[in-house]
Formats: sequence, structure tokens, C-alpha cells
Amino acid sequence: MIRLNNVSKFYYNKGIITSGFSKVNLELNIGEFVSIVGESGSGKSTLLNVISGLDSYEEGEMYINGEETSHYSEKDFEDYRRKYIGNIFQNFNLVNSYTVYQNIELVLLLNGFKKRQIKKKVYDLIKKVDLYKYKNTKVSKLSGGQKQRVAIARALAKDTPIIIADEPTGNLDSASAAGIVKLLSELAKDKLVIIVTHNYEQIMPYVTRTIKMHDGKILEDKNNKEITVVKDIDIIDYESITFFNKLRLGIRNSVNIVPKFLLLLFVFLFIIVSLTSEYSSYKKQEYLYNKMGYNHYFINNDDKRIVIKKENNQTFEDNDYKKIETLTNIDKIVKNDLLLDFVINLSDEKNFWMNGLVSDTGQLTTVDVGRMPVGENEIVIEGNKNDYYISNMKNHLDENEIYLQNYYTGFADKNIKLKIVGINYSEYSGNNYNYHKVYMSDSILRKINYQIHQQNNKVRTLFENVYYNSEPYTNYFKLIPNSNVPKGQVFITSDLNYNCNKQNCINKTIDVEVSNIYYSDKITLTISKTYDKNNFKKLIGENDYDNYNYGLFVNPDDYNSLYNKDNYQSSVFVKNIDKIDKTITELNNFGFKTLAIKDALAQDGANEIIKIFKTIITIVLVITLFFISYFVIKLIMKS
Repeated sequence: MIRLNNVSKFYYNKGIITSGFSKVNLELNIGEFVSIVGESGSGKSTLLNVISGLDSYEEGEMYINGEETSHYSEKDFEDYRRKYIGNIFQNFNLVNSYTVYQNIELVLLLNGFKKRQIKKKVYDLIKKVDLYKYKNTKVSKLSGGQKQRVAIARALAKDTPIIIADEPTGNLDSASAAGIVKLLSELAKDKLVIIVTHNYEQIMPYVTRTIKMHDGKILEDKNNKEITVVKDIDIIDYESITFFNKLRLGIRNSVNIVPKFLLLLFVFLFIIVSLTSEYSSYKKQEYLYNKMGYNHYFINNDDKRIVIKKENNQTFEDNDYKKIETLTNIDKIVKNDLLLDFVINLSDEKNFWMNGLVSDTGQLTTVDVGRMPVGENEIVIEGNKNDYYISNMKNHLDENEIYLQNYYTGFADKNIKLKIVGINYSEYSGNNYNYHKVYMSDSILRKINYQIHQQNNKVRTLFENVYYNSEPYTNYFKLIPNSNVPKGQVFITSDLNYNCNKQNCINKTIDVEVSNIYYSDKITLTISKTYDKNNFKKLIGENDYDNYNYGLFVNPDDYNSLYNKDNYQSSVFVKNIDKIDKTITELNNFGFKTLAIKDALAQDGANEIIKIFKTIITIVLVITLFFISYFVIKLIMKS
């Protein structure tokens, strides 16, 4: 069965070579009950480890059923131990939280047996070691002798031809030890049993062969009894543990010890909750920091907003909007999205002042304080509940007259008198413009359209062979629609007469060119009237000469021919921000170019530093949590 031919084992430690045993020649066969005895350090345990495949050898050759093993790899020795060796240890190496049945069953599960194949075999083994009435008892409650019987039954479970027992009676009383040795002798009838012991007298009546070692050599090898050598043996080719057995053992190990299970469950729940909370907190902070960004071109930085245009820069048609409406994640479409980025000021020229983005009252469904607007001059404001003007205004709804104030010039248009009738509360978004919102009727929005156009278009006027550029923050050469002006004509300030021949500009022409990123257009107008402070009210119908002076008053039709084109750019708002990337892909597939506002926001340096600092803290916390959890779990598993 096993033959050792001049086998030696050496240990290397810091350049020093130590001999475990040397030049051992030995042949062991099935049917023998072999004892290896000797003093401590004689090499008996080392020899046992080499025979059992737990340790390698450096010299000679060991044969297993006639096959050389000097070329064996780690995996080859693992297969050898699985097929040939059953171990019995001095310290039993049992799972204390398992029952007698479960400890024996474990070996069979690990070697690929199915559940239905195991039960009868385990019960037979338990009966063989005379522990049937303890089959459901946890081994932690057994005596030392009973535990060693369980260990023997476990070694027998694989039905290997070789049983290796290293000091199996070392921790037992004499009566228990005698029973164990007798049991091993019975097993040796059809197996090779090799036992290492210091107490030879205890096993002498049973062993068939005694090998005495001294200083790494076999000092004596004698046969005590005649035996019948078994030549033919069956070697079982075991399989790997099945997936369901892995799952079964995993569940069993998790819940086998209730206190340990509860502790582990608590630790894992704590880890999951902590990591989830930390991740959620990190993502929320990241989301809030991103919302605090700014964009000078897109003042409305709602993270659900996507700006769209056609790839060829053409105007949108009704069919385009109908296609967009088919997308499930679209909440609303703002066709003329220039309105979204227009900031307006409100003032009563006394105690009230606020600015914010404008929106159509059609977007309103309810108000938190006051009532919904009915008249065209009634508005609703939106802002944080703790804002001074918002909190103060809730007691003065429907009272004060509010005027529109030009954001660039500060001019209050007293011809448009507004009244705040309702308030909506919202959270502070981090952007001052988005802090407030003003809901107005369509008619009011049309009246302030010229301010919106002035903000988003470049206006260049050719007057008396000189080009003049109009700026948003002045009225200088600004186009202002006025119904008193005939079509094709323009009213200019009399101050410009100094630019004309004989200081008379009547019947002179001016060329006005309007351009933006999508189109450019121009119109030629004839100067038919000049206004001054005295005739301003009569010609224009307005009172504030100083605030309108140097403006170019044109007919609304001429004005609209330059500005009120079809929509070249629109915005859509999504319902679910988590699906915005999918919506962008769908819009791109429709042939639209897209810009998600959340990706177009700039951050100031302080926010970026804070974000980096918080990211580092989060990483440190996660790493710390990992190591603490690792050591806690390790302590629980060892307990």
C-alpha cells in the first residue's frame, strides 16, 4: 500500500538545516494496526505527516499503490489526502456548535455527497462508535472519549483505506483511552491504521506492528501479531462540494449559534446601514453642491432642465414638440425658453424689493398663502419661508401696488401696476436668482418681451454712416415697440438731430440689424418724428421721458419682424432626474442637440475645496469602518 524508500525530511531555518528523519525504509499494508513510538523529537509525528501527505519530503521516494509521489504537486497531495487518508487528532478538531450527526455529515457534504445519500451512512457510523443516543447532542456537551469516538466516525465517513491517528488518547482518561484503542484495532481489519503515541503500554495489546524511532531514524520495526494482508482495495473518487451543500452549510453556520448569529447579524446590518447612510449622505451633498453651481447664460439652473435645439439650427415645428411629448419622462416643454433665464425686479419704491425668474401663471396649480391670480396684473411670488420680503408680504397681499423694474437700468415702469395675491414656499437652491420666482400672466410677459429680447440679441444701428451698438443696461439705440408709431417709421430723440445735416433728421433712414447665435435680420426705417421732454407724452403716450430717452420707438409689427421669430431653442423638464441621461439619449435619437443644465454649471473654488475635503473624509470613514468591522467579525467568529 505505502512504501518508503530511503525517504528523508529536512527543515530549513535561517540557513540552518535540521533533520526531521533520514533514510527511512518502510512498507505499510492494509490490515495492519501500526504504532509509531518514540521520545519527543524523535521524528515520529514528522514521519506521520509525510505519510499522510500533510508534509513533503526532500530525499528518497514514497510509493502509493506502486505510484511514485516525488513529483506530486500541492493539488496532487490534496487529492491523495481526500482519497486515501482519514485523520484523527488529539484535540478532536470537531465543530463544537454542531451535533454528532452534523459533524459526521459535514465530511460527506464536503466530498460531494447528496443529502439523500448521507442519512443512512451517518447513522450507521454513529452506531458503529456507540453514540446513537447522542446523535442530536452538540459535541461541546460530550466527554473527551465521546468526542474522540465522533472524530473516529468522521474519519470513517469518507471510507478511506488509511486512518492516521496522532495521539488520539492523549487527552483521555484510561478507561476512555482503552475503548478508543479497541475501536481502532477493530477498524484495522480492513484498513491501515497508523497511530502515534507516547503511551505504548496502553496500545500494546492491540497493535500488530510497532515502529520505534530515535533521533530521526527507525530504531526498531517488529511485528507483534500475524495479519492477513488485504491486497484489493476500492478507492472512491470523491467529487467537489455541490452548490446546494455550500448554501446549506452557509445557512447552518450562520444560525447554528444563536448569540453569535445575532451579533454577526447586528454587525452586518450596522455595516450595511452605515455604508448606505454614508453613500446617501455623500450623494446628497454632491447633488446639493452641484445645484449651487452657476451659469451666466442659463440663469434658471433647475437640474431637471434640458436645453434643446435642432441640429441644423432650424426653427421648431409642431411635429417636433409632438415627438418630444411621446417621451414618458418629459414633465413639460417650454417652447420659448428665453423667458426661463430672464431676471426681473419687483419694487414698490418704498419697503419692498426682490428679484427672481419669471414664469407663466399657467404653471401654477395651487398657492401656499393667499389665492390664485385672476386678473392679468395679479402675480404670485415664490421663495423661502424665512426670507424677509416673503414673510413680510404674507400680511399685505392684495394691498400694495408693485412695479416692474428694469434689471439692467433700474427703471421702474409705473405704467404696469402689479398686485401680489399669493405666495408659494420653496427651498433655497443656492442660486440667488433661483431663490425667487414670479408668476405673471401672458399679457404682462408680452409687455416685458422687449427687455428679454434686448438681453439675448445684439442690436447694431447704422445712423448717418455711423454704427451704434445697443447695450442692455442703457436705452441707447434700444428698440422699443410703440403702437403710436406708423409701420416702417421710427421716432428718435431730438438730441440726435446734432448728428444730421442742418440738425434735422426727419426723413432720414436708419438701418437696424438684430443678430444672435441662430439668425440675423435687419430693417430700414424712416425717421418721421423726433421727441423731446415737451412732446414725449403726446407722441409716445408715456410719462417717463428720462428713462426712455435715446430709445428708438418703432411700430410693433416692425419690432416683431426682427424679434418674434419661431422658436430656435426650447427647454424640456424631466419628471425623474435619475432617468435624465436616458431622456437625453432619446432626444438625441430624435435629431435634437441637448444640453443638460446640471452638466453646465460652474463651481467656485471654495465649493470645490469643500467637496474634495468631504470626499476624503468619506473615504477615510469607509476605510475605518471596514477595519473596525473586520476585527469585530474576526473576534465574534473566534469566540
